[in-house]
Amino acid sequence: MARRALPTTAAAFTAAAALLLTGCGGGDKSSSDDIKGADTGSSSPSASASDAGRPDVSVPKDLNLVFDFDQPSDPKQAAALADAENYLRAKFHGIAAKDPDDPAYQFYSDGQAKQYVKSQIQTWAKGDWTPTGTDKYYNAETTTLSGGKRVLVTFCENQAKAYSKETKTGKVLRGKESLDSYLKQRLLMSPASGSSQVWKVQVTEVVGKAKECRV
Repeated sequence: MARRALPTTAAAFTAAAALLLTGCGGGDKSSSDDIKGADTGSSSPSASASDAGRPDVSVPKDLNLVFDFDQPSDPKQAAALADAENYLRAKFHGIAAKDPDDPAYQFYSDGQAKQYVKSQIQTWAKGDWTPTGTDKYYNAETTTLSGGKRVLVTFCENQAKAYSKETKTGKVLRGKESLDSYLKQRLLMSPASGSSQVWKVQVTEVVGKAKECRV
């Protein structure tokens, strides 16, 4: 059985997001139901990821992360979406390294989102698995919240061809495509302290069996 992203609950996301938004003065009138826009990406790290001061987010050669996003016209949304990609790369970088304290994911996350990635890394490390195959992300939507201080990024994920591999034996644990292969993710993001160029994920929600993503 392939090891996949561990779902979080909508209630957990709502509670954590509410605390974050309350702390920064609340949100604007935008709704996550009104999110429009996406970003084009590829399986290679974005140009911004190679900028000075940013960590290495490379992943194993046999793991292909595909970001089929369109570029938002809003600069803040575009920057947030680019670093949402880096957050996902950083997660797999830490999983492959089996390092729960890997600096890459910590650079792109805080709070609940950082704890979520750490738990993912610990789970994979405990099973002695490493990721392989193709993980596809698509149908990205972005919306600005809190008067421009936050961006909510929503997208689908198809894990049908993403697998785990036993580190010791090299055996790939393949699973059949099903509704379990499709996830919906929401990332609540804000600029890193002291930087207008780096966006960090504060809260993450992963919902399994996402029928709307099965296209």
